[in-house]
Amino acid sequence: MNTFEELGIGKDYVKGLTELNIITPTEIQSAVIPVLLETNTDLVGQAQTGTGKTAAYGLPLLHKINPKRKVVQGLVLCPTRELGQQIAKQLFKFTKYTEQIFSEAVFGGPRIELQINALKRPTHIVVATPGRLIDLVNRKAVDLRHVKTIILDEADEMLSRGFKKELDEILGFVSDADNKWLFSATMPQGIKDMVNKHMAPDAIRIEVSGRNVVNKDIEHQYMLCSEMDKFQQLLQVVKKEGDNRGLIFCKTKAATQKLEKQLIAKNIPAGAIHGDLLQKDRDKVMRAFKKGTIQILVATDLAARGLDIEALAFVFHYQLPDKEEYYTHRSGRTARAGKNGRSLCFITTGELKQLRYFEKALGIAFSQIRLD
Repeated sequence: MNTFEELGIGKDYVKGLTELNIITPTEIQSAVIPVLLETNTDLVGQAQTGTGKTAAYGLPLLHKINPKRKVVQGLVLCPTRELGQQIAKQLFKFTKYTEQIFSEAVFGGPRIELQINALKRPTHIVVATPGRLIDLVNRKAVDLRHVKTIILDEADEMLSRGFKKELDEILGFVSDADNKWLFSATMPQGIKDMVNKHMAPDAIRIEVSGRNVVNKDIEHQYMLCSEMDKFQQLLQVVKKEGDNRGLIFCKTKAATQKLEKQLIAKNIPAGAIHGDLLQKDRDKVMRAFKKGTIQILVATDLAARGLDIEALAFVFHYQLPDKEEYYTHRSGRTARAGKNGRSLCFITTGELKQLRYFEKALGIAFSQIRLD
């Protein structure tokens, strides 16, 4: 199937998607959307980050909402506040030409009272991190009795963050839901146990390979360097980029903070986002980056989840990610809206093996570059 209309998506939604330059369904969207639109069902979808999962479950979810009923009918659980905000934003964008469907994102960090007040407005869909949702339920600030569809997005990430108890509790609250949809990049035993416990034995299972999900407009490069020389080489490459804006990824909070300080010391306008930042500080950095007063954003993988930044010229991997889906997600921050982008890895000779693995797993090719 080549179009969203052929998959069964309503014309008003297709109009909104076209405006967002979402024209051709991805593999997971083509596989999942017709199934979820056709009937009420439990579904387990396995797909990497960056494959278009939000639209894959978001569009069928929106089709199942009755806008005239001013109650919470849909619930989306996700691991981080950034992803939660991004999902709610996407759902809002999808409904530009349809009857109004209201989504609210709730997550730890901001004062809970603000979110309690927000939930007093008509809300059809709640997008939540598990811990904050439990707090809101305990305070009777959100009523889940009318939830017909529950979605677990990046379920493996929620488990790895220690949310198993909360997920079991929430799934218990909505055990009568008509639709339970779980999406995960990997299927560890904990996810299998959750599926067996909370989902129908005949739950539909769909797995997409994850190959060819890396944007074709990205040029993948690597530069060999020693750990000692890495910063100097990064500096030279950044200076050659001129005024171009980009993202530099590190694996740890400590490395992110250190690199930000090193760049600032060399008069490069940089900011960092990582898990230790308060929300107000993170918002301040993101505002400065979007305005252009910060040229380089240094980030960890989890802190960058759900970032929505246009016109990034490059993504640099100061430290290689552990998983290929993280590489897909990182590199996917560049080459948006039909533009070309650059994804450059700074690696030691010992890391060449990991790069070759990424090539094979993702169906891409890296070219080596050298400083003049």
